[in-house]
Amino acid sequence: MNTRRNFLRMTALTGAGLAMPTLFADIAKAAVNETNETVAKKINLKKDGVILFQGDSITDAGRKKDSNVCNKPDQLGGGYTIFAAAPLLCKYASLQPKIYNRGISGNKVYQLRERWDVDTVDFKPDVLSILIGVNDYWHTLTGNYKGTVETYDKDLRDLLKYTIDKLPNLQLVICEPFAIKGGSAIKDAQWFPMFDEYRAKAKKIAQDFGAIFVPFQAAFDKAVRSAPPTYWSADGVHPDLPGRQLMAETWLKATGL
Repeated sequence: MNTRRNFLRMTALTGAGLAMPTLFADIAKAAVNETNETVAKKINLKKDGVILFQGDSITDAGRKKDSNVCNKPDQLGGGYTIFAAAPLLCKYASLQPKIYNRGISGNKVYQLRERWDVDTVDFKPDVLSILIGVNDYWHTLTGNYKGTVETYDKDLRDLLKYTIDKLPNLQLVICEPFAIKGGSAIKDAQWFPMFDEYRAKAKKIAQDFGAIFVPFQAAFDKAVRSAPPTYWSADGVHPDLPGRQLMAETWLKATGL
């Protein structure tokens, strides 16, 4: 009887534990299916393939900058990258992928370019995922940056052209910059509709370069129907743990990994 009771108890706990991950997976699936015209395009991993995440603080997420060893927690940081990397490393253990994070807090596109050869090209990634754009707009509100949406578009296109020239077999993932209304840093009158233009540029760039597009904004727009904005991100820019898990689910769904 004790064994049966323990079995039933564990079954109930397992079912409860799966409820939230299922919600996240459902949100990610809906966002990708509704937003991504290139949903049929999937990443093809090869043995010992290198996956590199690039971006700003959302990708950086406190990673240890002097760590260069793939697949290590301190090197991957505490953001969506490690939430995406963990299931990848388990699912594709036979391929032994090598996953790196080279995001740096505060970066805009032109700052990616300044460090691109060392932090991207020299890694010779097979898969490159880029999330950039929120600072390209946000920093114009603080008076510290004078870039425009046209600057963002040109800088990112130039960066991608350079990258593909250096790495012609690269599989490219462009992630959608996002802002969650209701976060402490997001003042609707300041952010919208202008920030939507940056998001649209990122999607168009993904289409033009044949890249996979990861619809993070769509995922968060759906997520706030299940829990308030501050559950996902206190400031609306930097996701908290649930937001990071949701981003990872959306990234994995969009890439087919």
